[in-house]
Amino acid sequence: MAKIRAKNNVEIQKMRAAGKLAAEVLDHLTPQIRVGMTTEEINQICHDFIIANNATPAPLNYRGFPKSVCTSLNEVVCHGIPSEQDVLKDGDIINVDVTVIVDGFHGDHSRMYLVGNVTDEKRQLVEDTYEAMMLGIKTVKSGSFLSDIGKAIQTFAEGKGYSVVREYCGHGIGRIFHEEPMVLHYDPQDPNYDMRLKKGMTFTIEPMINLGVAGNHVLEDDWTVITDDGKASAQFEHTIVVTETGCEILTQSPKGLHKPPYSAA
Repeated sequence: MAKIRAKNNVEIQKMRAAGKLAAEVLDHLTPQIRVGMTTEEINQICHDFIIANNATPAPLNYRGFPKSVCTSLNEVVCHGIPSEQDVLKDGDIINVDVTVIVDGFHGDHSRMYLVGNVTDEKRQLVEDTYEAMMLGIKTVKSGSFLSDIGKAIQTFAEGKGYSVVREYCGHGIGRIFHEEPMVLHYDPQDPNYDMRLKKGMTFTIEPMINLGVAGNHVLEDDWTVITDDGKASAQFEHTIVVTETGCEILTQSPKGLHKPPYSAA
């Protein structure tokens, strides 16, 4: 594992601002999600809000990605590209993943949305994926191990009969969109992927949990990842900073909109 530099207080304060805006983008979007809207409409709503707040949508043109957010519907695991052709239907679930750049620092956050009348199976998947993320987050504190995150997520998810996607992971974040460490959502059982966490480290935790098999593949657009068996996948994501006694979630919703059905706390 590469040496990870902890962020200083000034950098963490800048990351708080970026994380807060990322959450505000999805707070702004949440009441607008509806049957019949396109994923391109979602993209435009988020893009306009980010620009209006003097920030930059990090995904736009990142390694050639053509849109400002990722929209991953049903069997799409991650990196779905917004499109006028993708129309939200009754019973869909969708992940919207937003990353903003504020004053040179990134805030990365995603939520699942339930569209109309969702089956109990899909609804439970979404609820359990949120719980898996939070269980991973709860392991974090100065002195804990990076692998504790993946162990907690894998134990919970597989105990519920789900599978955990292994090809995509959380990541360090700051001035750079994706930096060390890689944050695996399963137990790698390999010391090369482990390290002790230290106060000031910033990274994302973003498990992708599947109803069926963990296997997945990338479509011809070189971005969209779908499950091999066509069954649904869900994901939530927070950006966090490690503290002495735990961690601070930098992308917590200012309105208390944390998980579907997103009623304010």
